[in-house]
Amino acid sequence: MTLDQLVRILPYARPRAAKYLDWLNASMVEFDITTPARQASFIAQVGHESSHLRYVEELASGAAYDTGRLALRLGNTPEADGDGQKWKGRGFIQVTGAANHTACAAYFHIPIERMSAWLVTPEGASRSAGWFWKTHGLNELADVGDQVAVTRRVNGGVNGLADRLALFYAARKVLA
Repeated sequence: MTLDQLVRILPYARPRAAKYLDWLNASMVEFDITTPARQASFIAQVGHESSHLRYVEELASGAAYDTGRLALRLGNTPEADGDGQKWKGRGFIQVTGAANHTACAAYFHIPIERMSAWLVTPEGASRSAGWFWKTHGLNELADVGDQVAVTRRVNGGVNGLADRLALFYAARKVLA
């Protein structure tokens, strides 16, 4: 993908696109996101999740992940001990929770105590998105064109589906 293509897909990313382009391209190769269908789906999800490459860290505090069933599902403790904030979403496709941070750290051989800082770098934001994509079977969903299923797997629901679809159709056209 060229810089021009990335900016045509994510026009609001123009000020930041060059900073992330090489890492996004390398990540797509590393995680076999190499067909136009896979790339369009990936860039659409990354674009939405990061608000056109603007954010690499969740805006919310992470307190919602600190206690209860959601905390447990993410590998956090059920006590109000701040681990929801510690393991809040980071990267272009938000790596959220102690379990996901730990799995991602193990895959990339990054010490867990450095993981949060790595995820917000251009390399970490891009490669962790590729890792999430591949390990959650999203290439296969992109291959069959099921953007709703892709969104559910990335988001846990269909939040922002209209924007994700608009970005997908733009990406498909640009990358065709």
